[in-house]
Amino acid sequence: MDKFDSMRAFTKVVEANGFAAAARLMGLSRSVVNKSVINLENELGTRLLNRSTRKVTPTETGLAFYDRAVEILGGLDEAIASITELQDRPIGNLRVNAPMSFGTLHLSPVVAEFMARHPDVHVELMLNDRRIDPIEEGFDVTLRVAEATPSTSLIAREIVSAKRVLCASPDYLNEAGEPSHPTDLKHHRCLHYGYLSSGSQWRLIGPDSDRSYAIHCVMWSNNGEVLKDAAASHQGIALLPTFIVGAALQQGLLRTVLHEYAPPAITLCALYPRHRHLSAKVQLFVELLHKRFGDRPYWDLVE
Repeated sequence: MDKFDSMRAFTKVVEANGFAAAARLMGLSRSVVNKSVINLENELGTRLLNRSTRKVTPTETGLAFYDRAVEILGGLDEAIASITELQDRPIGNLRVNAPMSFGTLHLSPVVAEFMARHPDVHVELMLNDRRIDPIEEGFDVTLRVAEATPSTSLIAREIVSAKRVLCASPDYLNEAGEPSHPTDLKHHRCLHYGYLSSGSQWRLIGPDSDRSYAIHCVMWSNNGEVLKDAAASHQGIALLPTFIVGAALQQGLLRTVLHEYAPPAITLCALYPRHRHLSAKVQLFVELLHKRFGDRPYWDLVE
């Protein structure tokens, strides 16, 4: 391996948190990657990584060198891309990961449009609600609907705020009555998204407080579309993002309640590895996402 290859191996080890994961991403043996990093350390005359039987972490010097190495390799990738991947004609594979509900409801038309615009790009779209490691699993772009968290190895591009609402069917509200305050939720049938960390409580921000309220949960699910269908079938009140319930609100199948109280905002973000931020296909795909979903998205036209 030459010096650039050794630097790339080192950055992969840092991003993947280990030699084995880095080797898988690079298609090399663990021993080759390990030897490359050792040779780099010997050439620099300093230790870049702390190694133990359980994990590998960069030293203070290693962290500083990682930042410069990413910058240098990014410049190299940009130079290569200027020849092999023209900005108006991106080529190669684009691996995308996205949440199941958002992907099935909204992402497929964008992917089809992207492929029509850039026929030399082959797209692999994986939909699941499992929180994956984009670096370790080799995704170019990962979409998440959550609060953005800082990362040394990922760039987070905010696409659009994902508004959430409390909603129920008109028939349910006619029969059970409409809650006038969040404390009324403990007397209603509530449909709870199972991946929320709040248990049988919903956090709501209103004119009098920002707090969590106890709910009477009659259904848990880790899929928002299931909860939306249950709410539309008059089974109770659901707290869901409008990209899932927007169409049902527009059609009158659901109605929002407790309008003065809102769940904390979450965001649709596109995450991509720092070393791929100059890739034409990544840039163009993220720009198309922002163009189609940015500002006020179509699913929020009726509240």
